Amino acid sequence: MNTTNRMLSPFTLPRGAVLKNRLLMAPMTTCTGFYDGTVTNELVEYYRARAGSIGTVIVECCFVDDQGLAFPGAIGIDNDLKISGLAKIAEAIKSVGSKAVLQIYHGGRMSEPKLIGGQSPVAPSALAAPRDGAATPVALSTAEVEGMINKFGEGVRRAIQAGFDGVEIHGANTYLIQQFFSPNSNQRDDEWGGSRENRAKFPLAVLEITHRMANKYADPSFIIGYRFSPEELEVPGIRFADTMYLLERLAARGLDYLHFSVGYTLRPSIVDTTDPTPLIDRYVAMRSETLASIPVMGVGGIVNKEDAELAMEHGYDMVAVGKACIAYPDWAERISNDQKLELFIDSTKREALNIPEPLWRFSLVDAMIRDMSMTSKKFKAGVFQEKVQDDSCQVAINVSLETDRIADITLADDSDLDVEFTTSFEIIRSRILDANSPHVDAVTGATTQSEALKKAVSKALAKSCKAQLLEDGGNLSAPQSYDVVVVGSGGAGLAAAIQACDEGARVLIVEKMSTIGGNTIKASVGMNAAETRYQKLKGISDSKELFYQESLKGGQFKNNTVLLKTFVETAPQAVEWLADHGIELSDITITGGMSIDRTHRPADCSAVGGFLISGLVKNLNKRNIDVMLDTSVTEIRYENGAVSGVELLNDENEALTVLAKSVIVATGGFSANSEMVVNYRPDLEGFVTTNHQGATGGGIAILQKIGAGTVDMGEIQIHPTVEQGTSYLISESIRGGGAILVSQAGKRFFNEMETRDKVSAQIIALPEKFAYVVFDEQVRMKNKAADEYIARGFVISAPSPRELAAKLDMDHHALLATLESFNVAVEKQNDEEFGRKTALRQPIHEGPFYAIRIAPGVHHTMGGVTINTETSVLDGQQQVIKGAYAAGEVVGGIHGGNRIGGNAVADIIIFGILAGRSAASYALR
Repeated sequence: MNTTNRMLSPFTLPRGAVLKNRLLMAPMTTCTGFYDGTVTNELVEYYRARAGSIGTVIVECCFVDDQGLAFPGAIGIDNDLKISGLAKIAEAIKSVGSKAVLQIYHGGRMSEPKLIGGQSPVAPSALAAPRDGAATPVALSTAEVEGMINKFGEGVRRAIQAGFDGVEIHGANTYLIQQFFSPNSNQRDDEWGGSRENRAKFPLAVLEITHRMANKYADPSFIIGYRFSPEELEVPGIRFADTMYLLERLAARGLDYLHFSVGYTLRPSIVDTTDPTPLIDRYVAMRSETLASIPVMGVGGIVNKEDAELAMEHGYDMVAVGKACIAYPDWAERISNDQKLELFIDSTKREALNIPEPLWRFSLVDAMIRDMSMTSKKFKAGVFQEKVQDDSCQVAINVSLETDRIADITLADDSDLDVEFTTSFEIIRSRILDANSPHVDAVTGATTQSEALKKAVSKALAKSCKAQLLEDGGNLSAPQSYDVVVVGSGGAGLAAAIQACDEGARVLIVEKMSTIGGNTIKASVGMNAAETRYQKLKGISDSKELFYQESLKGGQFKNNTVLLKTFVETAPQAVEWLADHGIELSDITITGGMSIDRTHRPADCSAVGGFLISGLVKNLNKRNIDVMLDTSVTEIRYENGAVSGVELLNDENEALTVLAKSVIVATGGFSANSEMVVNYRPDLEGFVTTNHQGATGGGIAILQKIGAGTVDMGEIQIHPTVEQGTSYLISESIRGGGAILVSQAGKRFFNEMETRDKVSAQIIALPEKFAYVVFDEQVRMKNKAADEYIARGFVISAPSPRELAAKLDMDHHALLATLESFNVAVEKQNDEEFGRKTALRQPIHEGPFYAIRIAPGVHHTMGGVTINTETSVLDGQQQVIKGAYAAGEVVGGIHGGNRIGGNAVADIIIFGILAGRSAASYALR
């Protein structure tokens, strides 16, 4: 029988199960479970879509203990309540003729404390994993080891009761079972550690209890597989000879298959890099007759039939397919029909391919996505050369275009290459080609080079479009026409443009800066909303009424109550709108002035701004929305009592006219216009600003020219925690995570979780007019932003409070007394000294200890143009200016005399969506 026929023919496993073919879907993390590890309907349909033609589906790893999660969105089999949800997956797979196998695991020391309620992970020994930021685990006692084995057994029982045809024991990827076998992570001196024989006892015990459960509860043909990683790089670590010893022992007890966990089926040793022999070849040569009787499965790099055939020729009995099954749910059928496949995913086909949103955003899938939405663009095919100019160099690039896509970007041969530029060139080039758009994320650490390259590509596209227009007989001087023009590309502008497009409008975004993102990209803490799905999942009881009252109080009761009501009522829908667009804010923290955790942020606790803009830009590209960068709006056209378009001026000094029935202004505030700030608030002269340089109030000015009224222009917020050397905002999430503010005298001086205006005033009142944000390793671990501050050089650190005080030239007795007093307040959950009632999360006592010197800076302008709840701009007499809309910080009235942290992001998304909907409705009426 040739390899192809063998691969597609039925295959009987040692314990009697018959697979329809030798092709399996590999277990791959989807991050799609609920917060408590239960199964979502989206996950059920994902597996249903991929079953049928493939012989077996191995469902992603399920944790057997709720302290064993190694990643967010994991699904669990740790209690009987999980059985019903898992049964839906098993039934979905089996109903179309495939076998359903469930992989079971425990993360051990690879479990993230933030995923297990802040507790320390467990492991064979109290040794942290060799990776940055890894937590030191607690060593399992002898009794706990035996208890853990029983948890694996209970997991097997539940898998059987859920209807699975088998289980795969996950003994790979440095999770708990591998940790017990590894001399690197297992340095016990009892019966479970020491010699290789002792270290093998735990995986053998898990296999033994799996057999016992299968014999008691399952059919005799119940499948038992074992996944293993053949080597470890660490010294000491698992070597291939160790693995062969373990596999022989496992085979002697009995298995249905062994699953090589390698990135490529024919991968050679990662330890002996001088030997090119594939490990599978070494395995076949070294195995005993007993081990040879156990089928072996390979995984990694299988896309086409030839890949699978080559793997089997080297000795694999079965092949598992990963990414290709995500991209092609009917992969097995396609290769059986000899289709030649390319590994990519059409950006417009997520729903059609039944790919859950969390998996769509996971790096595994994100790297395969190719933007196919620019089909309506009409370029003149050819090569267009542009100069890329940044602060350090000038190079030339060639942009190769086909009629509907960017084919390539190369450096011109005569370019005077700069090392720093070429370092980032390949990364940003790849992102642009994959997205088929210059509107992509910049390369971290190379922002200026990235933006310069993106700008050059944008210019090449513009030239090509103009050339095609002329070739088609068009007139370059004729005004372009759109339904809706959005001025500004921050969060409000992007949300408005996306919503208007989804309503059926043809949309143009005009941005005066060279990059998309506005001031939103600098946002740090998160988005406030009450009564959200994510709060309910985390057991947080909140109410819109309380959110309203706290925002009103925070705004000094100066808020426009009608707008504030709209803001509060629609905030949960805005959070869901983001989730529906692939931008999920599932973690929750708190900010000053709030009494309840309602500030939604990314699951990894990173800054919200970059995450939002990245997600919104992906939606922008998907919808093929036109963008003009480096282009200012000089005037809003207003004729016959209504808006009729905009007058523009680009960076090449070209004056352009664009006709439109609706114009949405989302240009932000004026914090970066020091003259305008001082005009309204003379006391703020000399203050730094956290805002980007484009926040100059231009949108307010162009709306005033057509009669827009304004409100609260003198209400300007200063943020209390700004690093003064760079004007970089230190996120409120650090204080919300448990940090304190300390004066140069080493003492707390105010409730850190009060509103921004009050905290700022207290810092200014200090003799030194600055303070320190002080926190420990626990706060750092739960706030990704802290690592960014460390990388930027803002943070002073020390192993102990005494040493930190010395570095700060601070009285260490005072600092120690301050920490002791605060830690007592945390223990009692009662800050008698300053009345802090929130973010008393944990004592500050786990080194290293950190401090960031801060002082207030101009952060937000609460004043702006007047609007109604439909976002229509109002004139001085509170009458609607037809066709004019506004959203975001350009609008006044919502926040009153002081903005609560987290309310700005909510503002831009809520009113951005409303503006897009209203403007499209008016334009298309």
